[in-house]
Amino acid sequence: MTAMIEEISVQGRLLAVILRASYSEPGIHFFTLEDSALQLGHMRWPAGKLIEPHLHNEVERTILQTQEVLFVRRGSARVDFYDDHRSYLQSRILYPGDVILLSSGGHGFEALEELEMIEVKQGPYVGGRDKTRFVGEKPAQLVFDKSRA
Repeated sequence: MTAMIEEISVQGRLLAVILRASYSEPGIHFFTLEDSALQLGHMRWPAGKLIEPHLHNEVERTILQTQEVLFVRRGSARVDFYDDHRSYLQSRILYPGDVILLSSGGHGFEALEELEMIEVKQGPYVGGRDKTRFVGEKPAQLVFDKSRA
């Protein structure tokens, strides 16, 4: 069985957090540290729960590396993780309803079937300076559970 929350780390450095569609704890839970450039959390409240209106204050932040969150709406994908030296580390399969926060290191994807995802990341996008593309080592075959797709 796949864990509902999975942290993928290498040498103490967080590469990604996967929040599986099956996660459904009551209340509010964050899966990132307070100093993370993107915060990933989950909320489940009963009917009638009031979240008071609020504004977010302007706070100057320095962000050195883009992080992104992907929401798998339909289909499935294999995500491959790489270290900063472009060396392949490991892979995971994402299914509909899964969410992944890509925090550091390199990553690539292969759609295992028609895939629809929503991406959220910091901006503004700075074109060619924003990422370095490379040819990644082909990972070993993972078991694709079609019953979850």
